[in-house]
Amino acid sequence: MTFRTGLLLDPECLLHDPGPQHPESPARLSVLIELVQSKAVRALPLLRVDHRNASEAEVLRVHTPALLERLKTSVGHTIQLDQDTIASPRSFDCAMRAAGAAVAAVDAVMAGTVDNAMVLVRPPGHHAEADRPMGFCLLNNVAIAAQHARVVHGLARVAIVDFDVHHGNGTQAIFERDPNVLYISTHQWPLFPGTGAADSLGSGPGLGRTINIPLGPEHGDAEYDAIYGGLIARILDQFRPDLILLSAGYDISEHDPLGGMSVTYAGFARIAGHMVNAAELLCKKRLVAVLEGGYSAVGLTTGVQATLEALTGTVRVDDPRGPLVRLPLGDAARHLHLYREYFAI
Repeated sequence: MTFRTGLLLDPECLLHDPGPQHPESPARLSVLIELVQSKAVRALPLLRVDHRNASEAEVLRVHTPALLERLKTSVGHTIQLDQDTIASPRSFDCAMRAAGAAVAAVDAVMAGTVDNAMVLVRPPGHHAEADRPMGFCLLNNVAIAAQHARVVHGLARVAIVDFDVHHGNGTQAIFERDPNVLYISTHQWPLFPGTGAADSLGSGPGLGRTINIPLGPEHGDAEYDAIYGGLIARILDQFRPDLILLSAGYDISEHDPLGGMSVTYAGFARIAGHMVNAAELLCKKRLVAVLEGGYSAVGLTTGVQATLEALTGTVRVDDPRGPLVRLPLGDAARHLHLYREYFAI
């Protein structure tokens, strides 16, 4: 079975330029523009989805007015927002376009125009907190998309699954008290930004709705396959989301200079494939993947192609259900007792 997969790729996002030698460079998007023009990707059943800039009202569902005003001051200038995060003269527009693309992808999935979608934009978003840009991120694209799905489309429960090598501190902070947004993150530990401990499970009414799975370096295809097809699939089964959003970070690639993981094409295909299976089972196929990190051209193109092939159903994965303890869960196995307090796994 194949799926109707929407593709949102915005060349305007090349205009965000943090400067020479910065890892989050326009080249990250350039290689993906070349990828989607390749014979292999053009053969996939992809549908282009139009999009627009996010509105200020859409952004303000997640971010403070002070953050929005601070980003506006960068228009026409280059501003250092923190030690890693730089806004160039066109960065604000790029950030609004990136967030708008994530919103448009949700609209297309909810309208039934497509079954799922992939959003290839920059700057990334998962480190941006409600009141501050951080870690290469200006606006939290996935969080804005999640709130749009809830406010505009009336969805009761949204799951955000983040496979970037870095913990999505911004996404967690925005939703950690919300019982109706499940945030699941696999990330290398220790690594920037230093958040995402396994016992960080949310707070107040959102306790148990944050699942952090910190992993030591050198985890590869087998461990990620087991974690996503086994542990995370079981958690999603019980949360029963109306929509799954993926923070798709390709810095877990074996080629990435900023991470220490060793995921290959096969691993990315299986991560995405398990999430496609979950969306098909639980939420009418509704899944939107939004680009986060990935700082190797080879890692990016390999991972994105694998993801697109999984989203379209060109590559399908089996469901590795069975005794969880027999799966190669790596470091995640040490924390199962924490997750079992909230989910029957």
